[in-house]
Amino acid sequence: MVAWTSQDISDQTGRTFVVTGANSGLGAETARVLAGVGARVVLACRDVAKGEKVAADLGDGVQVRRLDLADLNSVREFAEGLAASHEVIDVLINNAGVMAVPLRRTADGFEMQIGTNHLGHFALTALLLGRITDRVVTVSSAMHRIGKIDLDDLNWEHRRYDRWLAYGQSKLANLLFAYELQRRLTDLESPVRSLVVHPGYSSTNLQYRSESFYRKLLELATPIIGQSPAMGALPSLYAATVPDVEPGGFYGPDSIFEMRGHPKRVQSSARSKDETVASELWSLSERLCGVEMLSR
Repeated sequence: MVAWTSQDISDQTGRTFVVTGANSGLGAETARVLAGVGARVVLACRDVAKGEKVAADLGDGVQVRRLDLADLNSVREFAEGLAASHEVIDVLINNAGVMAVPLRRTADGFEMQIGTNHLGHFALTALLLGRITDRVVTVSSAMHRIGKIDLDDLNWEHRRYDRWLAYGQSKLANLLFAYELQRRLTDLESPVRSLVVHPGYSSTNLQYRSESFYRKLLELATPIIGQSPAMGALPSLYAATVPDVEPGGFYGPDSIFEMRGHPKRVQSSARSKDETVASELWSLSERLCGVEMLSR
């Protein structure tokens, strides 16, 4: 099999992509490539100034809109802004995330990692789904394998906080959400597809902002063993643009341990395939976010 690269992306003129966290790292690289093949790209960024710097080099088909996934009011304002502009969205790429941060709360009181990585994107997808014509791509992580969903204490209010287990829970939630979204879309015979990806070990500022005990080690190791943002963005670009990509697929790098390489179909943990937990997490997410999405 010939390794897939961004050079294999067909012309995307006339298609609109929304990329969260597009002001830096994998999000910025994803936006750059998409703009380069003719797509209209909405950079959904908490830091608008940084987003504008990225957009300045990407041409007229790129716009920046403020989106803070750690604040549901911001998520609603972003969705309302797109609706007011009559934007039709072909692809939503749920890319933004935080990793291994100390215990903090979002504006709505959620633990920061589950709030940003999962609940913010859940609410965003719910509010935009009626405008999406093609697919939703959600970025998870190989670290989902250490995660376990605690439905009774999703927001770490009653147990001792562990930043890495909290990160793993949020990334497992991404997979459970993406798979459950596809099941519900299939039940409705919707043409919209849900895909999920992970970037392997990529050299981006996510590692440098982890604020964990291992930060210094990550800073030393990342430039050596991490792959470039251009390579790390390939699974997202593959899932977002390949015409015949299989609904509900999980894509990541093709090398040993999936740390680096070109995109291919990969496997996720047994916990990510638990349909009962996925359904219960969906219902809990609806309640916490105050939204409804493809409810059964």
